[in-house]
Amino acid sequence: MKALQTIAEIMEIAAITAPKAAGKDFVVVKTVEGDDLRRLGEGMKDYAQRIGIDGFIRDGQNVLDSGAVVLIGLKDAEVADLNCAACGAESCIIINTYEGEFKGPQCALRILDMGIALGSAVKTAGLMNVDNRIMYRAGVVARELGLIDADFVMGIPLSVSGKSIYYDR
Repeated sequence: MKALQTIAEIMEIAAITAPKAAGKDFVVVKTVEGDDLRRLGEGMKDYAQRIGIDGFIRDGQNVLDSGAVVLIGLKDAEVADLNCAACGAESCIIINTYEGEFKGPQCALRILDMGIALGSAVKTAGLMNVDNRIMYRAGVVARELGLIDADFVMGIPLSVSGKSIYYDR
């Protein structure tokens, strides 16, 4: 659906233009659809089998039933250098020293930047009456599959139907 592609592009704009701490931008965005969308949904189901968490199956099916997924993440985010201790350390951390489902640790203010970008994107989808849901699990697998070059990422699947597929699961 061409309208859904346009709305995904507008969501990307909303995420890109969202306010960032100290005006420094480390937020990355990408929309996946078509074959990449199928790779993501099936990859989520495969991931569930590998790690034994069934929620990846449910969310993977949601992705497969969606028209697109907007990915929003952080890439090479620098610390805000405020020594605010919001991350739990007394002074600013060295980022990306641990590799798990995501790279970490991350500066709490940069994660907040990503959260504001996510909020701006889903607000935009909501204003356009497009069903959506922020999914941690979609971000994990999108990163693993190389669908986006990001250290920490969330996915926002999009659906247009008579009833939201994301909340009656």
